[in-house]
Order: sequence, then C-alpha cells, then structure tokens
Amino acid sequence: MRISGSTVLITGATGGIGRTLARAFAARGASLLLTGRRPDALHPLAGSLGARAVVADLSDRDEVRRLADEAADVDILIANAALPSSGEMLDYSAEQLDRALEVNLRAPIMLARLLAPRMVRAGRGHLVMIGSIAGRTASPGASLYNASKFGLRGFAHGLRQDLHGTGVGVSIVQPGFVRGAGMFADSGAVPPAGMRTVSPGQVAAAALRAVEHNRAEVNIAPLELRLGTAIGGLFPGLAASLQRRIVPDGTLRQMTEGQRAKR
Repeated sequence: MRISGSTVLITGATGGIGRTLARAFAARGASLLLTGRRPDALHPLAGSLGARAVVADLSDRDEVRRLADEAADVDILIANAALPSSGEMLDYSAEQLDRALEVNLRAPIMLARLLAPRMVRAGRGHLVMIGSIAGRTASPGASLYNASKFGLRGFAHGLRQDLHGTGVGVSIVQPGFVRGAGMFADSGAVPPAGMRTVSPGQVAAAALRAVEHNRAEVNIAPLELRLGTAIGGLFPGLAASLQRRIVPDGTLRQMTEGQRAKR
C-alpha cells in the first residue's frame, strides 16, 4: 500500500518508539493522527509534524470509541500503545490485570473493528499491530505480557485471513529488546550478557515495510533471538529450561521494579 497521501493513526505516539514511528510515517508523506494519554507530550509532537492530536486513555472503553470516531477517516492504523505488564501475575491486582489487557489487547482489537469497515468499503487500508517477540514464546516474569502479545499475534493473523481479498492488509510487527526507547529501555534493566538489541528506527522501518509490502509478520530481532523464539514456540518446555539458565534473576527484578509504576 502507498503511504504517501494516506492518513495514519498512531497510538502510543508519545513514547520513544511512538515518536520514531510518527516521524518515519511523516517522512513518507503520510497525514498523521497521533494519540496518547499525556497532552503535554502529545501536542508538541503533533505540532512539530503538522499532525492532528487526540488525547485518549485506551484503558477506558468510552475513550477508545471516541478515538475511533475522531479517526473515522484513517487509511492505516498503527496500534502501538501498550503497558509493560512485567512481573509475576500473582503480584497484580484485579484492576491492574484489567488495565493491562484493555490497553494491550482489547483496544487494538476494538480499534480494528471500528476502523476496518470504512477501509473495506474503500478497498484499501492497512492495520499494523505492534507486538513483541514475547508473542512467540513465553518468558519468566512476563505471563500477563505474554498473554496479551500471544493474543495480539493470533488476532492479527486471523483477521488477515478474514480480510483477504478486500484490499485491506493486516500485519504484526514484533520487536525484541529495543535500546534507547520503549518498555525495556524505560525500565533501566540491562539485557542478559550477549543479548543484542534493536533500535527504534528498525522498528519503524519494519512497520513501513509491513504496510508497503503487505507483510503478515515482521520480526525485528537478532538472528539468534528469532531462532530461539521459533524453537521455543515448538518446544516450550525446552525453551523454559534454557531461559532459566540464561536470563539472570537480576534482570527480571530490574524490569519488574522499573515498570511497576506503569501498571
């Protein structure tokens, strides 16, 4: 699909990866509609890119519908907003569980449901779900995050089949550990020894590629991590055993504590 001249909605636009996505799509000639929870960060970004801005909290179902109404003219959805959701599930309150699943899984699904009909009528459009390599294989201290990202991956692939032949594409973009921006970087945690990272720019380039070439799934991670998660999807018991040996407990604690305030 041609991005230039299209209208693109980017959720979670005020985070580091969201900002990079916004600049990348603007550079391709897209007209942007940006959304996030913090007006103090959202409005300056939108102003710098000549974009429209809608402040919305995606954990609120009414806000999701209001956003969809404001975005009724979009041709491309980049569902990037997400909450970290690290830490043991037994440490979460019911309200925190609900909020994580609302933002990470239900909101992207509902936005796709509300925005796709117009795209289908027009015979053109694209829906991009920004997932995670954690949607391919489970990892310790991330059961809730795994649940939302596994679900998002399954939804994207299923919806892609439902919309086949309509002119509307669906993609899932799944980064590994992202340096300098995003949930992992924001937590202050250090990657396990030898674990290579990717940049926000690589994530944005993957999203552009997904739209322009109608890719079903784009995994942005070093080869060893992509191979490991592919094997882990086939042999989850083996993957769990290896991760217990490779991933230091200190890294898990750093991620959990660094992200606790965002639950």
